[in-house]
Amino acid sequence: MGEAGPGPGAGPGPREAQEPREAQEPEEDSAAPGGARGGRAGPRGGIRVLKRNAKRTGGRSCQGRSRVGSRERTWLKGDVGRGCVYVYGRDSAAAAPSDLRLVLCTVDTQASEICDGEGRENLFLQLHGDLVRRLEPTEKPLQIVYDYLAGLGFDDPLRMQEEAANSDLSCMIRFYSEKPCQVEQLDRILLSGVYNVRKGKTQLHKWAERSVTLCGTCLIVSSVKDSHAGKMHILPLIGGKVEEMKRRQYTLAFTSAGAQAQTYHISFETLAECQRWHRQASTIVSMRFSMVDLSCYSLEEVPEHLFYSQDITYLNLRHNFMRTSGAGSLDSLCRFSQLKSLNLSHNRLGEFPVSLCEISTLTELNISCNGLHYLPSQIGKLLNLQTFWLDGNFLTFLPEEMGNLQQLSCLGLSFNNFCELPAICEKLVTLDKLALAGNLLETLDLTVLNRMSHIKSVDLRLNNLKRATDDTLEGNKSVAYMDLRDNQMTDLDLSSLVSLEQLHCERNKLRELTLSGFSLRALYANSNCLTAVNIYPVPGLLTCLELSHNQLQCVPDWACEAKKLEFLDVSYNLLLELPSRILRSLSLRKLMVGHNRLQSLPPLLEHIPLEVLDLQHNLLTKLPETLFVKALNLRYLNASANNLESLPSACTGEESLSMLQLLYLTNNNLTDQCIPVLVGHPNLRILHLANNNLQTFPASKLSKLEHLEELNLSGNKLKAIPTTVANCKLLHTLIAHSNEISIFPEILHLPRIQFVDLSCNELTEILIPEALPGALQELDLSGNTNLVLEHKTLDIFRLCVSSLALGSFAEGVEAVYGMFDGDKNEELPRLLQCTMADVLLEEVQQSDTMFMSNTFLVSHRKLGMAGQKLGSSAVLCYIRNEVADPASNFSLVVANVGTCQAVLCRSGKALPLSKVFSLEQCSEEARRVKEQKAIITEDNKVNGVTCCTRMLGCTYLHPWILPKPHVNSIPLTVQDELLLLGNKALWEHLSYAEAVSAVRHLHDPLAAAKKLCTLAQSYGCQDNVGAMVVCLNISEDNCTCEMHSLTLTGPGGFSSTTTKAATPSCSSGIASEFSSELSASEVSSEVGSTASDEHSAVGLDGTLLSRQERRCSLHPVPPTSVFQRQPSSATFSSNQSDNGLDSDDEQPVEGVMTNGSKVEVEVDIHCCKGKGLELEHPAAEYSSSTPRPEDESGLVLIIRRQNSVNSNTVQRGVKEKCELQKSLSTCCLYGKKLSNGSIVPLEESLNLIEVATEAPKKKTGYFAAPSQMEPDDQFVVPPDLEEEVKEQMKQHQEDGADHELKEHAAPLPEEFDTAL
Repeated sequence: MGEAGPGPGAGPGPREAQEPREAQEPEEDSAAPGGARGGRAGPRGGIRVLKRNAKRTGGRSCQGRSRVGSRERTWLKGDVGRGCVYVYGRDSAAAAPSDLRLVLCTVDTQASEICDGEGRENLFLQLHGDLVRRLEPTEKPLQIVYDYLAGLGFDDPLRMQEEAANSDLSCMIRFYSEKPCQVEQLDRILLSGVYNVRKGKTQLHKWAERSVTLCGTCLIVSSVKDSHAGKMHILPLIGGKVEEMKRRQYTLAFTSAGAQAQTYHISFETLAECQRWHRQASTIVSMRFSMVDLSCYSLEEVPEHLFYSQDITYLNLRHNFMRTSGAGSLDSLCRFSQLKSLNLSHNRLGEFPVSLCEISTLTELNISCNGLHYLPSQIGKLLNLQTFWLDGNFLTFLPEEMGNLQQLSCLGLSFNNFCELPAICEKLVTLDKLALAGNLLETLDLTVLNRMSHIKSVDLRLNNLKRATDDTLEGNKSVAYMDLRDNQMTDLDLSSLVSLEQLHCERNKLRELTLSGFSLRALYANSNCLTAVNIYPVPGLLTCLELSHNQLQCVPDWACEAKKLEFLDVSYNLLLELPSRILRSLSLRKLMVGHNRLQSLPPLLEHIPLEVLDLQHNLLTKLPETLFVKALNLRYLNASANNLESLPSACTGEESLSMLQLLYLTNNNLTDQCIPVLVGHPNLRILHLANNNLQTFPASKLSKLEHLEELNLSGNKLKAIPTTVANCKLLHTLIAHSNEISIFPEILHLPRIQFVDLSCNELTEILIPEALPGALQELDLSGNTNLVLEHKTLDIFRLCVSSLALGSFAEGVEAVYGMFDGDKNEELPRLLQCTMADVLLEEVQQSDTMFMSNTFLVSHRKLGMAGQKLGSSAVLCYIRNEVADPASNFSLVVANVGTCQAVLCRSGKALPLSKVFSLEQCSEEARRVKEQKAIITEDNKVNGVTCCTRMLGCTYLHPWILPKPHVNSIPLTVQDELLLLGNKALWEHLSYAEAVSAVRHLHDPLAAAKKLCTLAQSYGCQDNVGAMVVCLNISEDNCTCEMHSLTLTGPGGFSSTTTKAATPSCSSGIASEFSSELSASEVSSEVGSTASDEHSAVGLDGTLLSRQERRCSLHPVPPTSVFQRQPSSATFSSNQSDNGLDSDDEQPVEGVMTNGSKVEVEVDIHCCKGKGLELEHPAAEYSSSTPRPEDESGLVLIIRRQNSVNSNTVQRGVKEKCELQKSLSTCCLYGKKLSNGSIVPLEESLNLIEVATEAPKKKTGYFAAPSQMEPDDQFVVPPDLEEEVKEQMKQHQEDGADHELKEHAAPLPEEFDTAL
């Protein structure tokens, strides 16, 4: 990291520049230079304080640059044990901004020394913008920072020293010289002041000045002089009321509850003050019971006024730093005479406060996550205790005195260090729920459990259980619920638990399972290796059975005889047939048998109550003929990924009784003959027929599907969408990409249409009405090479998945691709999309080994305040030119956190390159999180927030959630064909092998990416789904210079030019992304999409611009051209910044003048092989792009124009300034990333042609041009630039002539990238 100057508003003041000479020459023996102005040295002279006058602004972003000067940097480089910490003043909206001080110190410098140097009593630490705690005098601030950075993933001491000096780090870790407090928090704790008060409802009492306090559940009124010692009037407010007085301004009437209610009128001076009191008092009076919530306030003691609220029964002090002794400490809580429930979790206590044992009224106590190693013997005094939570500590045993708690019914011991079931639980005869998840148990001793005859519920998740033992023949008649998820058991026999009603044993290694069926109601045994499940007797009460992701070859016989079974999931097994008794069950409502080997289904002879049927990914060629006739309650049917050629009829007579609403038939062999059958389902809302053999969709049939809301016909051979689609008034989503549609359907008049995807078709024109549907959010027409469209600006629908595609990275043949998934937030993916490539470029220049890991860690820091509460999964792929290894010239470096993954297609096989960081799929991460005492909830989420263990952002979950990525580097070979990137939603529904086989044969990566997402949706995905497909082309010697000649004829008046083109290399592969959003339908998805990353350079005359040849590192190109493709890829488009940053992209380009409208032109260059083709008429380049037959002898460049102005309009403006266009340096088409975080979509929807005498080449950024070009628009050269332009044109003509002679003498091959 180079030396950076101070950020805005944080520059050094004049006092700093006049430091004494001794401060400029630090002594080597001292811990830090001393004598600096603005601070004083500590007792040992080891601290230097620099007063920076850095006023904090109200913006959301933190200080952006390091403020360490050159002298400080010189001192820091002398020892990695040296460093600096930033110390802030009081950070409160009510206080004036304080100076920011930079303190130079060492890892041995204690907080007391820094306090002495600043003249302060204490030093406070804040993590992630959240809680603030007081540092102990012996704590070492710089060592705390270094430990924090090491915990994130930094391992280089020098790099940690640099990071500690970066003020951006203050968004994660910050020091204060005074404890910061927000006014809103203070109001919720305590309100007080001196006001005019009148007692009673009548006018007899006079107004008098009194001291008034609102704290806890009471209003306290006292005299001003004797506010603490004099007479106090306490008004309980629970169940009372607070009202505004109409006769007197800014006056509130507080009234207590009950028959003898009292009233106090309080007059305030301002409206704001009156509203503050009214808001807080309204919250108190609306509570049903006397509860005070003081959680997450960084409290060290409770306010003294709180003890006047003697009616408090529930007190929440979670997430504070309560002291165990002193005024207002935990020792004082016994003063609450009616306290029943106390929450002290996350208070860093270290030891159990013995004083709590004196609160005999307690019935519930939560003291989780406090680092407790033992419980005192006095715990036996809490005789009324019924619920005791001790989760997230280090307990290994329980004291014998706990046996006195004879009313204890619920005991939480999860995530401690117990190695066996606590024996003391045998004496707790009223205990019915025992939680021991996340401990160290290796054996489930059923004998001990049998002796605890009173326990009904046992939670043993996330232990190390390997077996269950039972040394007695006695059965256990008490345990009804048992949770054994995420253990290591191979065989499990719980037949002795005769009263067992519900069992969870997912994600073990079970091969065989034996249970008692007397009381069993629900069994969850997914994700095991089960080959047999034995239950005796037949479970007559069983309603739910989940056995997916196992190795079952047949459905157990006892399951066919379960008379009350309603839900059966045997998907992802090895089933060859389905028993007829299952399909004919009179109780079964939901049947999941997907991902098996079924070739046929048994016939249906009787009516069945089945409502949901999932048959996807089998080998079915047909469905039972009477399926829709006998299953009249069927609402959902998914038969995708089979071999279906026809569908059964839905009715036997004239009228159909079908209730089917959702039908998924994607990826079958269905033909047009199946369409008439669909008419028999008049209630259809969702219909997916993608990737079949449909050629027509009769208009008369579609008109009868009036309730249709979502229609997916992608990947067929349709020529048109029937005009009767206008009858589907409820239709909100139409997906018909990758067909042969040439006529735009009449859908823009539908009132509810939201998403339309007609990409990759053969559309030629489209008439967009002036008034677009109000609900329309996205219209995707990319990939229609013949389309000429007058632009209509549409709002891009924003999803929570973003992508990054830079086909020309670092101004070379390298490339970067990435995907970011924010789950439910869109802000972080977009921020990462905008910044991560720049961070990677900086890190590559600094390190050859740790650059990818540091890229993630620095990006994590740069998220600032946005990353404190939000998080995002990410995968980043960097195609690198390995100069140091000539034998392996190109390598692929992949890094990821979270659930985004990358897969490489090598020789047709899927090669996963990423690691999934989730609790369910990574046992190492689950062990790490468990050891760090995080609470993993029953839905397998860290603290109930996320299932990911590594993410960018979510800093408030540190150290459980880390940003350090998994990094994988692999050399690229000639066998590498595709690179696939996808988020969690994609890979949950598509296997790696299926994804590769589905798109390997497709030549268009846009169509490939869309197909992946269409498959995921049809397979049941209801979340945001993103896919990116990158085509690779690596030659045997790692050279990408495959040359093919092509001659293009220029427009009239221009001479023809000869250029060389090469196939896209691995670093210039085309990337595309396609996304979907959950719709209002029950199991359907609405779809939005983005097009491929294909940008081209084109002159205003329609000819191809000369550009720099793209070469591999083995064959560099001479630097003769003036244009190099800029990084260009993204997902979203917006003219306004949504991340709080300012845009600088609206500034006019120097030397460019128009008559008021920006020019908007979109041109794509597609390469397909042809022989001896010459384009004689330029008009054909604008209107026609019909591919020619493939031939190995050459390439055909097909120019596509979409969302652009008419070609004649462009040419008219061109001819008037034709001489200007002859300069290569004046015609550049840039697709750039907005510096404010807004992103232009991949379908190159908005570009700006920069025309100037010397258009500035910007390294990063996109230009957006939201306006349409008017017919009279023309470029004007300013008079003061005319002479310069003429000189440059003359010079260029001379250079062009010389260059042409050189080309005839020694023609140089030139590669045309598909994305300029």
